[in-house]
Amino acid sequence: MVAISKIATGDGHGENSPYFDGWKAYETNPFHPTDRPDGIIQMGLAENQLCFNFIKKWVMKHPEASLCSAQGVNKFKETALFQDYHGMPEFRQAVAKFMGKVRGGRVEFDPDRIVMSGGATGAHEMVAFCLADPGEAFLVPTPYYPGFDRDLRWRTGVELVPVVCKSSNDFKITTNALETAYEKAKEDNLKVKGLLVTNPSNPLGNILDRDTLKGIVEFINEKNIHLVGDEIYAATVFMEPEFVSISEIIEEVECKRDLIHIVYSLSKDMGFPGFRVGLVYSYNDSVLSCARKMSSFGLVSSQTQHLIASMLSDDDFVDSFIVESKEQLFRRHKYFTWSLSQVGIGSLKSNAGLFIWMDLRKLLKEKTLEAEMDLWRVIINEVKLNVSPGSSFHCNEPGWFRVCFANMDDHTMEVALLRIRTFMLEHNKAMVPRKLCSQSSLKLSFSRRRDDFMSQSIMSPHSPLPQSPLVQART
Repeated sequence: MVAISKIATGDGHGENSPYFDGWKAYETNPFHPTDRPDGIIQMGLAENQLCFNFIKKWVMKHPEASLCSAQGVNKFKETALFQDYHGMPEFRQAVAKFMGKVRGGRVEFDPDRIVMSGGATGAHEMVAFCLADPGEAFLVPTPYYPGFDRDLRWRTGVELVPVVCKSSNDFKITTNALETAYEKAKEDNLKVKGLLVTNPSNPLGNILDRDTLKGIVEFINEKNIHLVGDEIYAATVFMEPEFVSISEIIEEVECKRDLIHIVYSLSKDMGFPGFRVGLVYSYNDSVLSCARKMSSFGLVSSQTQHLIASMLSDDDFVDSFIVESKEQLFRRHKYFTWSLSQVGIGSLKSNAGLFIWMDLRKLLKEKTLEAEMDLWRVIINEVKLNVSPGSSFHCNEPGWFRVCFANMDDHTMEVALLRIRTFMLEHNKAMVPRKLCSQSSLKLSFSRRRDDFMSQSIMSPHSPLPQSPLVQART
């Protein structure tokens, strides 16, 4: 047998994780409302499907944006031929304008500083390749996206050093935590080349406030290390406080701008992960030069560039989409978190993202990683929900789980919530009479509560959560 490379045969991809194991379990037994009603519901995928009907209307009204339509076929040859890996000018201009709008028009982006990549995955690897040599390190606040172990490390040889954040202060990034991680890296003979922060956070679903961002910029300036801001969820902020980009902060404080880099994509904000539209926006000319050379390994197809340029150049559509997306995310988040609260499940307060950081610590038999994994196995094998345990996000406090709420239709969400409710009632018989534990009674009860919620709630990002009391019937 001919040997292949150590990288190819090693486990650097990070696939040996409950995060990916949950996906595999779902793929072997996916839920379908009629064909497989007892299948696993995918709640481990941070995907935004809530605005597809809105986007579909635009696509139907603009057939010329597609090169495979009679209206767009005249541009087929022009676009099918070789495109420079800098990207189509109209594409970069449209994306730069969209990035500015998402940030409330408080900052402008230069199209010439945009480098394309195959999704945020490719963008992160691109940045890691440009900034660090094998064996050098990035600091990453916890909990953080499990895919970073693959994106930044697998093919680059870069190391990741966790910055431990705690639930006692809502997992906020503090200067003390940054200093502790930095010193720990030095003790381990690791040269720190940068700090990676995700804002809004995946998996926390909250944003970094202005003071925290200023502290981060001060820290990287003092240490003379790079700052990579992953801002792929920027347009998913659906409630105050508003999103603050690192690009705004460097306009307000003194900063070595060549240390600042932003990773962005349209996978989350627009709900287009299949289009693989990722990019790096860097204030460092040397990084831009290197990244453009690297982008030839992961270009966005010219057909996709053409469609995206047409769509994002439509100011009326973009303005309406941003509002519509916020409203849809707000509605779903509000209802989902309210529904969980009805069965005694709390979550970290959040205002962004496509997920919530669910607190199941009280269900653990003991406060250990093993107990978290036991609970996770019950949830995926018996409750048939793919949610992701906190340990897969490098959270050092057992009992937190990320659950995604925007990647399914209303019916699937109701089935998922019903399963959660059934599971919780089985663990707390005292809350509800035994007779309510039947599936039909549960479904009726939950449906009525949903109707009450929807009728009371004025679906606006500024409306208060209606006070629907828990059912406290006793046996």
